[in-house]
Amino acid sequence: MREKSGKVKEFVTKKFHMDARSKKGMELVQVAIMVAIAVALGLIFKTQITDFVNRTFEGLNNF
Repeated sequence: MREKSGKVKEFVTKKFHMDARSKKGMELVQVAIMVAIAVALGLIFKTQITDFVNRTFEGLNNF
């Protein structure tokens, strides 16, 4: 009986560690995707972002 409970405990422990590693890997993938999207949006809207920043700083300098 103890052998069974030991095996069950070992299985649950291994399963938990595998799930934790898997979740960390998925979080890394999600962050990488978000960074790629941010870079792509920055490249697409580069001129609009630059114009906005320039106008904002000009407004602050004239304030």
